[in-house]
Amino acid sequence: MALVKEDCCEESHKYMGFALHQAKLAREALEVPVGCVILEEGNIIASGRNRTNETRNATRHAEMEAIDELIGQWRKDGLSPSQVAEKFSKCVLYVTCEPCIMCASALSFLGIKEVYYGCGNDKFGGCGSILPLHIGSSQTEEGQGGKGYKCSGGIMAEEAVSLFKCFYEQGNPNAPKPHRPVVQREMA
Repeated sequence: MALVKEDCCEESHKYMGFALHQAKLAREALEVPVGCVILEEGNIIASGRNRTNETRNATRHAEMEAIDELIGQWRKDGLSPSQVAEKFSKCVLYVTCEPCIMCASALSFLGIKEVYYGCGNDKFGGCGSILPLHIGSSQTEEGQGGKGYKCSGGIMAEEAVSLFKCFYEQGNPNAPKPHRPVVQREMA
């Protein structure tokens, strides 16, 4: 995974700005603030935001929402699975936080061309923080394996981190209650 310098091109900031807007919509809906956009030939063709609480489905991450939007549209357009694969191979994703292991793996299997992300994901990152799934994998017995994709992080990372801080400072109303009470330590 390559880190993008803060002075990276204006275009990356523009697209990450759209992804940050999706993350803000997620935060307003009391979701973990992650958002993304998918581009084809420089045009935004799909967007997504976290919707895990709203849907009560842990797989409804921003990337999965955008992927499903695209697949639905392409099916409606009558594209075959091979045509869908060809289209994904030309797409670029901008996402506010490094894709988790689930999303990074899905992006690899779909054969996305490139991923740009804001902040790293030290707990669940699938583009190098925990696992390097963007590199791809060998073929399975069924003939399927991740294709791998180019990946660059650090684009507008401070803005993405700021959204997380704001969200967690207000408290996550959808977080599970602790199993045991917090123990107060006596000061010596």
